[in-house]
Amino acid sequence: MPTFASARERRLWLWTLVVVVTIYATLGLTGALAEELRDRGLSTAGFALAMLLVGATALTQGLRTRPRGLEIAVAIGVAVVYLMVLVRMALEERTHLIEYGVVAVLILEALTERAGHGRRVPLPAVLAILATALIGLVDECIQAFLPSRVFDVQDIVFNTLAAVMAVATSLALGWARRWGRGGD
Repeated sequence: MPTFASARERRLWLWTLVVVVTIYATLGLTGALAEELRDRGLSTAGFALAMLLVGATALTQGLRTRPRGLEIAVAIGVAVVYLMVLVRMALEERTHLIEYGVVAVLILEALTERAGHGRRVPLPAVLAILATALIGLVDECIQAFLPSRVFDVQDIVFNTLAAVMAVATSLALGWARRWGRGGD
């Protein structure tokens, strides 16, 4: 039996690996980069650009089929919740929502794709959250050995929160799409 159930699943795991390696590879740079952006007054603009890219990605993926009333309402509700959370967080914590939200959605999509091809995947949403939390834990363990970084339990909580929010968003939008089209 092949390792991957489909070419799409393989691509999703590959992109997950690329994102995780990028997160880990930049651990030594992120503090200095955040400080440099803050000193130049560009931290808000940099974060806004990152959010714009994430939003553009979500929008282009969502526009593969035309959204309808309930989907639009759920998407707006999710956007408001994310905005309210982001407004209350410092820049460093906001990046966790982006990084680990992307990781969680990629893992969820890969697991869902696998299950859709008849492979046994119990509770893909829970597995996606747990896998993302584990990746975040490894992130913090690596930081414990870097001179400019520290192990921070609060960051593990933020990584897990990002995974929960991203998976819940994905599930809510999927439910709204199915329900709006007459599915269950």
